Amino acid sequence: MSKHKVETFNDELKEFHVHFHGPKDSPYQGGVWKVRVELPDEYPHNSPSIEFINKIYHPNIDDITGSVCLDVINQAWSPMFDLVNVFEMFLPQLLLYPNELDPLHPEAAALMIHDLAAYELKVKEYCERYAKPSDIGIEPEKKPTDEEITGDENDENDTNDEQEAADKPDP
Repeated sequence: MSKHKVETFNDELKEFHVHFHGPKDSPYQGGVWKVRVELPDEYPHNSPSIEFINKIYHPNIDDITGSVCLDVINQAWSPMFDLVNVFEMFLPQLLLYPNELDPLHPEAAALMIHDLAAYELKVKEYCERYAKPSDIGIEPEKKPTDEEITGDENDENDTNDEQEAADKPDP
């Protein structure tokens, strides 16, 4: 799961957190969630339990607990699948194609059925409010200050000047 950051928090490695980014070209694009994964004793024969730690607005994700509707994963689960499939196939597909007829979050399902534009707006609002990198403990990348940039350029110029001087023959 190289493109997904994984955080373990117990010694058994049966529970861990994964940083999951919303799929492109969806209302979830730009959102990032911390997802709790619990592997059952019967894994890989039984699917893992998946729970969003920070809030997400979706018909098949419980709005209070963050639990993902198990039917969604269990219906297609096979021991041949692994956790990469969960984060690169199952969850993106769930976000892209919700099943509003089997909701864990009835309000989201009703809004999706009756007013898709309002539903997508609410999804985006939740992303802005609850799914920024800082919401899951990711620090923004530090951008260099003007002074650091100027200092680096001067160092580079000094090196170039020294090299040019070394290349010139002695008088």
